[in-house]
Amino acid sequence: MNSEYTKLIATNKKAWHNYAIESEYEAGIVLLGSEVKSIRQGKVSFQDAYADIKNGELFLRQLHISPYKEAYYTNHEPLRTRKLLLHGYEIKRIWSKIKQKGYTLIPLKIYFKNDKIKVLIGLGRGKKLFDKRETIKKKDMKRDLDRERKKQSF
Repeated sequence: MNSEYTKLIATNKKAWHNYAIESEYEAGIVLLGSEVKSIRQGKVSFQDAYADIKNGELFLRQLHISPYKEAYYTNHEPLRTRKLLLHGYEIKRIWSKIKQKGYTLIPLKIYFKNDKIKVLIGLGRGKKLFDKRETIKKKDMKRDLDRERKKQSF
């Protein structure tokens, strides 16, 4: 019996707008107790967050997790660097892509999976302004088509 319980905590909506995501990886994250409690309350911000590889290890930087109110002197630093947990072969595969110009690692989602906090990171390239406009144009066209189909079905 394989029961997988997932609960979404936060999503990085800007990532899909600013980057063309080519592949996704699910990673565990090393957290302190006060960070876990703050994440349970949904106090996470992806603004300017990114991941990078240093000494063969993957780290998440600039992810803002607000301090937990009830923690007193044991509270965490909101913007501290957090280690991500991936298999070695996955880190090597990511490293080979990042060495190519234009690729970056962006956190896409934070969620609970079987009572463990996971981070979905995406390997993507930054979109140019005309790419962003093209994406918006396609989305608008799809929305208009869906409206027309809905009108015809009534």
